[in-house]
Amino acid sequence: MADLDLAFLPAVEMARVVATGEVSPVELVDNALDRIDEVDGELNAFCFVWDEEAREQARTAADQVANGDSLGRLHGVPVALKDTTPTAGHTTTLGSHVFEDWVPAVDGTIARKLREAGAIVVGKTTTPEFAHALTTESPLWGITRNPWALDRTTGGSSGGSGAAVAAGCVPLAEGSDMGGSVRIPSAWCGIVGLKPGLGRIPMDVLPGLFDTISHHGPLARCVDDARLFLHATQGPDEADILSQPAPLDLATPRSADLSTVRVALTIDLGCWAVDPTIEAVVRAAAAALADAGATVTEVSPGFLGNEEAEWNKLWEVFMAAYYGEHVAEHADRMTADVLGLIERGNAMSAVDYKQVEFTRTRMWKQVSPILQAHDVLLCPTMATGPVQASVPGERIASRMEGGRFHSPDMTAIWNMISPCPVLTVPCGLDGDGLPVGAQLVGQRWRSDELLAIGAALESVVVPIGRPPI
Repeated sequence: MADLDLAFLPAVEMARVVATGEVSPVELVDNALDRIDEVDGELNAFCFVWDEEAREQARTAADQVANGDSLGRLHGVPVALKDTTPTAGHTTTLGSHVFEDWVPAVDGTIARKLREAGAIVVGKTTTPEFAHALTTESPLWGITRNPWALDRTTGGSSGGSGAAVAAGCVPLAEGSDMGGSVRIPSAWCGIVGLKPGLGRIPMDVLPGLFDTISHHGPLARCVDDARLFLHATQGPDEADILSQPAPLDLATPRSADLSTVRVALTIDLGCWAVDPTIEAVVRAAAAALADAGATVTEVSPGFLGNEEAEWNKLWEVFMAAYYGEHVAEHADRMTADVLGLIERGNAMSAVDYKQVEFTRTRMWKQVSPILQAHDVLLCPTMATGPVQASVPGERIASRMEGGRFHSPDMTAIWNMISPCPVLTVPCGLDGDGLPVGAQLVGQRWRSDELLAIGAALESVVVPIGRPPI
């Protein structure tokens, strides 16, 4: 039986006790594997678990500690990778029958960086086919369930990573975020999720290196662990031509002095229909910041409700360009939602696609004055609680009704302003007793400042505790 206190130990603390010799990497990895064995039958968070390889690496890591070798920032810490990240010698399926036999020859850069930092990868986490959906349900691996309520989704597309971290299987997991895919499962599973600014973590797992909506990011149980992950994996790196040339100083934890922090609060972004209990929780988080000394001002970026549809155009062309070639051979084993995305992407004109930049420009012109006058913009991460686990994410309809935009997702639009880092921090529970995330949008390229403000927010809200599983 897994030791839950050890299982829920922060990654920062795991790295410390390994370095001091108080806890062996073997103990940490064995405990992580025990926890996976206990809960994954219900959660379906992992598609691959590398028991023997992880144990062998843990023994090597323990020997390195005993020998006084130089240790990486994550030495001996068990982590998980999303099954969209190539792993040398290990099957990487992207949640699809199309790639069920693909064994990459080399690691993706983020996998390499985590290993170089001393992390021990215990397995790969589930994702919907081609990481395409708001929920995690793939034709290859089935439905992934939320540790807070097994009938609810984790969210997607890094849903397996969200469930694995929330349930204490690993303290850190990698995710990718092209439309909220780190922040959605983090919010709905009650953990921390970071979309860094574009290029902060090198992204080389896609066929094209010039994509401007795609990010790697950590799913973690606390903000300081997200900082540690970013510290270990940030660039620059020649593998990604868009990787940021100047690394951030993330060597030590930092919490912002709230007396100097200016927060712009918006509940609805100008048009979203937000569940009243979620609004109440996010307003309470803003009030806690104000009580601790922050200046909180209510604003509206004046979004119109068409921003998500414009982001969808980017996503449809993305899917058609990268995966459309597989339709002729594999259509009968691909999800209808993926086929629909590819069809719409193929039908889109180059002019329509290019004109999405007009919306992205308008959004920046609306948000830029807010971020010039404030250190961070605060809004809900999701407009509703997690939906039923059996509802495919692409079929959750968004609509305008009564002048309000109805969509659970308040994350994808921030991929349109990709240099801005975005963090979600758990800040309470909704009317069903399920987690609510507060979403913090930071100034462009300043993931370090955003993490400091996120740590301050984390310190003033009441912790939501562990899920019941």
